[in-house]
Amino acid sequence: MRNVARTSLVDAAIEELRGEITSGAWPVGTKIPSELRLAETLGMSRLSVREAVRVLAHSGLLTTRQGDGTYVTAVDESQVALGRRLAKAAAMDIIDVRRGLDMVAARLAAGKRTEQDLTGLREALVRRDAAGRAGDVDAFADADVDFHLRVADAAHNPLLGDLYRSMSDALRDSVRHMEQAALVLDGSHEELLRAIEDGDPGAAVAISVAILDQQERDL
Repeated sequence: MRNVARTSLVDAAIEELRGEITSGAWPVGTKIPSELRLAETLGMSRLSVREAVRVLAHSGLLTTRQGDGTYVTAVDESQVALGRRLAKAAAMDIIDVRRGLDMVAARLAAGKRTEQDLTGLREALVRRDAAGRAGDVDAFADADVDFHLRVADAAHNPLLGDLYRSMSDALRDSVRHMEQAALVLDGSHEELLRAIEDGDPGAAVAISVAILDQQERDL
């Protein structure tokens, strides 16, 4: 980190701290240096540093734990904002958005998947089925979301994968909220996997739509 001139100190401190986060110098989960250490490093008052930390905490990049310190909780403010919006979204709104994403993901995955992608998809389905049979809603939700994330990753479109990953918490919650209805193992996910294995984009899209239609009926 470089020493900062005494002009627009709070804004400059915000940019310096944000830069440490977005560059990966301070990964998520990292405890950042103390106010005093940051003030000395940046060549500014602790008051300016404190205000910069407060702003970044409000944006969701940092979290201050009383008596412990301040930790990095995210690297992208836009993703934090989207996550907050999704947390407030209605279940039907999430399904409507998923229709577009799932159709694209399934179509691309059927044409671009690798053997490594297929192995990951099979492993996620094994965990999903085991959780469903055990009646473990939380484990089922985790495996279900992981399966769909892996479909998105199999599309080999980084933007699509990032969009899907940003929705993962909301997707997990939507599955949990369906409780026992979510645990029904109707074979549709296995059919989706087969369509992707067979390289059949039309079938993959149709099955993805059918899965969401069933989730809509279960709401």
